[in-house]
Amino acid sequence: MTLKATLLGAALTLLAGAASAETWNIAVTDVEGLERLQAEWGPFKAELEKATGETFDFFPVSSRTAAAESLRGETVDFVITGPAEYIVINTLTKATPLIGFGRPDYRCAIVVRADSGIDSMEDLKGQKVAFGDIGSTSNMLCPMQLMADYGVDPVSDVDKVHTAANIAHEALKAGDVAAIGINEGSWISGARNKDTSVPYGFFKVLARSGDLPNDMLLAGAHVPAEVQALLRDGIIENKAAIIKAITAHEENDKYVGMDLVTIEDAAYNRVRSMYTTAGYPQFDSFLGE
Repeated sequence: MTLKATLLGAALTLLAGAASAETWNIAVTDVEGLERLQAEWGPFKAELEKATGETFDFFPVSSRTAAAESLRGETVDFVITGPAEYIVINTLTKATPLIGFGRPDYRCAIVVRADSGIDSMEDLKGQKVAFGDIGSTSNMLCPMQLMADYGVDPVSDVDKVHTAANIAHEALKAGDVAAIGINEGSWISGARNKDTSVPYGFFKVLARSGDLPNDMLLAGAHVPAEVQALLRDGIIENKAAIIKAITAHEENDKYVGMDLVTIEDAAYNRVRSMYTTAGYPQFDSFLGE
């Protein structure tokens, strides 16, 4: 073979490789708009590309339902989402978890006023209890499961309301609700520590959960297994740089101190149980949408 023919063959091989290369679309379920995606997750995307050698584009979604539909239509390939969202997305699309975003102090609690006379979960029967956003893992599903674990049915035994965490905090302080079900870490670092109007002992934790399953990066069912393995291995091998990139923006402060770990679907059966306890055993629609 002549040198000219050899060079031509090499060039054709390179062109064929370039033609087959793909750009993978990635969405984040709780971030709307391309500008926010680029600001909050741009450093992560850059490090992900370094770690894997693949190319990624952001794909903004307006809702959790839109993320699921985009996965089903194969216009989105990877999604960053939470445990409760994953349960529905998996049911609708057969997407699978790749990497868990291990959040420090990611658990829920039932909190009451220390002077309320409420000393057990049983004391909450017939009382008004405030939970967070409908469908939230740590502010609704987990606290409801926690109540059920102590023998109180969150659907029929209490008068439940849903509101923002800061409003729930004020309602509890004023005595308008008997208890709040919240993400304990977020409540302590947020409304509780910022409220200087009452002493620290004004509230007490009636019960708290164990650590919740992780947020995650999941892959669409259409993404080839070898690509999924490439991402999983690349992220784990370069986790220090990727964690630094994720926590670079203050909107991702909840991940400060995080770890990146491999995960499997079975770890989320606990969340499926929470859906059932809350009265939603089908797992086929997003609560609150």
